[in-house]
Amino acid sequence: MPQFSTHVTGKAAACGREIFCGWGYFYYQIGVLLNTMGKLPLSIQAIESSCCVTVPPRKKQTLYSSWIWILTFLIYCSYHMSRKPISVVKNVLYQNCTLVNETRNGTYWCDWKPFDNENAPTLLSTVDSSFLFTYAFVMFFSGFVAERMDLRLFLSGGMVFSGVFCSMFGLGYIFEIHSLWYYILVQILCGVVQTTGWPGVVTCLGNWIGKGRRGLIMGIWNSHTSVGNILGTVIPAAFVSYNWGLSFIVPGLIIASVGVLVFFFMVPEPTMVGLPNPNKKELEASLPHARRRQVLRDFADTSDEESASLMSHDQQVCYDDKTKEACADTQGNKEEKAIGFLQAFAIPGVVEFSFCLFFAKLVSYTFLYWLPNYILNKTSYSAEESANLSTFYDVGGIIGGILAGLVSDFSGMSASTCAVMLIAAIPMMFVYQVFCTVSLGINIFLLVLVGILVNGPYALITTAVSADLGTHQSLKGNAKALATVSAVIDGTGSIGAALGPQIAGPISILGWEYVFDMLMAADLLALLLLTRLVMRDIQGWLSRRRVGYNVSV
Repeated sequence: MPQFSTHVTGKAAACGREIFCGWGYFYYQIGVLLNTMGKLPLSIQAIESSCCVTVPPRKKQTLYSSWIWILTFLIYCSYHMSRKPISVVKNVLYQNCTLVNETRNGTYWCDWKPFDNENAPTLLSTVDSSFLFTYAFVMFFSGFVAERMDLRLFLSGGMVFSGVFCSMFGLGYIFEIHSLWYYILVQILCGVVQTTGWPGVVTCLGNWIGKGRRGLIMGIWNSHTSVGNILGTVIPAAFVSYNWGLSFIVPGLIIASVGVLVFFFMVPEPTMVGLPNPNKKELEASLPHARRRQVLRDFADTSDEESASLMSHDQQVCYDDKTKEACADTQGNKEEKAIGFLQAFAIPGVVEFSFCLFFAKLVSYTFLYWLPNYILNKTSYSAEESANLSTFYDVGGIIGGILAGLVSDFSGMSASTCAVMLIAAIPMMFVYQVFCTVSLGINIFLLVLVGILVNGPYALITTAVSADLGTHQSLKGNAKALATVSAVIDGTGSIGAALGPQIAGPISILGWEYVFDMLMAADLLALLLLTRLVMRDIQGWLSRRRVGYNVSV
């Protein structure tokens, strides 16, 4: 009897262990599935399993990197488009009502409460700054978070919520909300979620594009800022005269839709689809075999011979289980760790470029938020016409970003490129202030020139310079530093972007000439901050010339 009891007990325990292990394995597989879904969208998995198995790695790398370039362009274009409506709608929230209807008495009868008094420019500056200061503060932490979570979820979630909060500002018109705190709160929430954009797209694109012609490629890519500003002006301007709520709701729907596209089709890192990261010192043809076989096993049945053919000749092929474990251990030891803020600031050049961007962004964002209002006050154009005319500044910004990237690639002197454009921007802003009212043609021509010179340094620092510093040789190939470095640089610049529009509003009451004085002084300070880096560029150029001369002799 005791033997029978022991036998039954042992059998029950064995059965319990089988059930426990069975459920444990089931939950393990669910975890693996969720982890895979979290990193690689099902749509990309379907593409990989159906048509990418036989594609050569080099061609596959070109196709994916081109798609990521296009997708990240659309992403940040949408981010900037959703920020711009406030600069267009500002012209109807607060305007000179005697020009709207001369038969009615009062200057503020047509303005939207609470912006219906002489203090309106200050209140509108406060609304602008509530977004910009929040954006600047949260940006420092956004890069920290971006390095530690899936960029696809990080970006898609940020875009969807950006659409929601952008639309909420427009709902203030539909539901006739006249509380200043409502609009400030909406702008604060927008500022929080908008910080997901820049660290995400720079890191994603930097993972796919090497340093070769990064200045030109990212200079062209950075035109997303100006294209987004143009769309964020033209689309709201179409509704501003009769329903300014739609000026926010339509851009909000667009950015949320692009966020859904990101969720289904974003591939943040080449390693996720079995391709090498171009920023690695070892320019390998593919991933280590253990990881690559894991990816291929998820998508297709591939023999060892076919798998090995995708690898470079100098990589270790892991065929047996013991070797696979050894390979996995080696990879685990080389796992990259994200860096902190102090480490980011310690990278040579980060401090100078960060504070230079502080003043460059102060100038750029003051134009971004106040240029339509300046044109409206200084010319006879309507609110819609003023908004459309201001887009030529962004056209200049597209040209300036590409030109700065091209010159930087050709010369290898990013700081000097920024310095030359800053020197030229200072007198050009004065010329625009004096001659913008002469004629429409001169206004357009000068706006394009100002856009080239003001946005060129801003574009170069936030793209190619940030990417280069984020993959600086002092980091020893740690690509995870890119999001933090770009967030530190852009976060510092965003503090200036917040201060510029905030200061411009009250100063404009005294006279717009004082606003331009402030902008010219800011560009001068940005130039002075680059002095050490410009001297280093010149010394490097002279050294290269001497070496070239000695070789030729």
